[in-house]
Amino acid sequence: MDAQVEKPKKRFKLKMPGAFVILFILTIVAVAATWMVPAGSYSKLSYTNSSLQVTDPHGKVTTVPSTQKELDKLGVKINIKQFTDGGITAPVSIPNTYQRLKQRPASIAAVPTSMVKGTIEAVDIMVFILVLGGLIGVVKASGAFESGLLALTKKTKGHEFLLIFFVAILMVLGGTLCGIEEEAVAFYPILVPIFIAMGYDSIVSVGAIFLASSIGTCFSTINPFSVVIASNAAGIDFTQGLTERIIGLVFAAAFVIVYLHWYSKKVKANPKFSYSYDDREEFNSMWEIAPTGEDGKSKFTIRKKLILILFVVTFPLMVWGVMSQGWWFPTMAASFLSFAIIIMFLTATGKNGIGETGVVDAFVKGASSLVGVSLIIGLARGINLVLNNGKISDTMLQYSSTLVAHMSGPMFIIVMLLIFFLLGFIVPSSSGLAVLSMPILAPLADTVHIPRYVVVTAYQFGQYAMLFLAPTGLVMATLQMLNMKYSHWLRFVWPVVVFVLVFGGGLLVTEVLIN
Repeated sequence: MDAQVEKPKKRFKLKMPGAFVILFILTIVAVAATWMVPAGSYSKLSYTNSSLQVTDPHGKVTTVPSTQKELDKLGVKINIKQFTDGGITAPVSIPNTYQRLKQRPASIAAVPTSMVKGTIEAVDIMVFILVLGGLIGVVKASGAFESGLLALTKKTKGHEFLLIFFVAILMVLGGTLCGIEEEAVAFYPILVPIFIAMGYDSIVSVGAIFLASSIGTCFSTINPFSVVIASNAAGIDFTQGLTERIIGLVFAAAFVIVYLHWYSKKVKANPKFSYSYDDREEFNSMWEIAPTGEDGKSKFTIRKKLILILFVVTFPLMVWGVMSQGWWFPTMAASFLSFAIIIMFLTATGKNGIGETGVVDAFVKGASSLVGVSLIIGLARGINLVLNNGKISDTMLQYSSTLVAHMSGPMFIIVMLLIFFLLGFIVPSSSGLAVLSMPILAPLADTVHIPRYVVVTAYQFGQYAMLFLAPTGLVMATLQMLNMKYSHWLRFVWPVVVFVLVFGGGLLVTEVLIN
């Protein structure tokens, strides 16, 4: 009698639905939250038409002179110049003004309505992504990607990780200096095919771009969209705590690069080690560009070199525009479209040109491939709209301020870190959470005799630890773009979240003890 062959035990695999289903479920959860969480609001202060406007929780607007005396009377410990010079543009919460409001439960009709309104609200970034997709489609149709990739893989053989290293460093710097995260989606089309050709997977692609840029933003040094505006809202100069943030950034960047090196080395040696191995064929078919040899089609001609140069130039131009010229998505989209038109002309004409119809079809096909990504961003915004309309965030902020009262310094700052971690899910916008929470929570640092900049740092660490995970942030759009399962991303990113919370918490406690 033949011996029974023992079947190998199957490892447990976390199965999660796709991005659209997850966001749909979260929208329903948000609607339910508006029924269960008490509604409430702080009075809000804004600068409009050279005057300060106070909007009370019931919507009544009062105009007061734009003077430091008026700010002091309101208890807003912020220099008036931060309003008049444009440092703070969003409404700021006024301390000690919280009021309970009549419950504002959302109906089931709010589910589709919020999806539509969120999509409309996100139209600027959606147009940018569609233009980016069109540009990619035209470059692919030109054959420039194919030829350039063949040339690059020959020169980088044996030194593949160097590219990951340099990309990660650039992304970290972009994040810490100007908060490049949403803009980072533009880098996937140019880098992902290269990573595939070098034997890496989708996880490496997201790690080198999204994870690295987010770590840079988490440990922001002079990022105007997080640490600068948060410091302004806290009533302090953003240079306070800069040395500590730089030290934290160095350690965090080193951790991410070492983690990426460990993972990429494992995948390179054994492709089955990949956390996203099950989806490799679909991912590769979407992004892989397979060189076919030195024939006429794949020959790296001067025209193709020019097309690739124009394509690559768009990215440092975008970074320069964001950092020094204040570009936002409409301007970035216009810049990418300008280069797309030039590349379309080069691709349509010449000996091997594909003609007008060919380039237009390529642009449309490229844009259509990123429609799903655009919709994901809109749906995530819709969840935030439901929560905002339900007046939930201010209630949680009020509860948080009560919770940390009378705590010791180290305990205070750890609880603050966890509070910002939770608030990061409800308010995924770094600038939005800064102006909402800093005027309320930063002054509490005075009661436990610690510098306010420590609270600002806790805000950065806590919110961004959550934004590595929160479907309401940029994660879902990134995963949708690369057709990656959320469960695969969670398996990869959880050590980074633990690092940020543990290392960040240790750094915060150290700052408290030495001050």
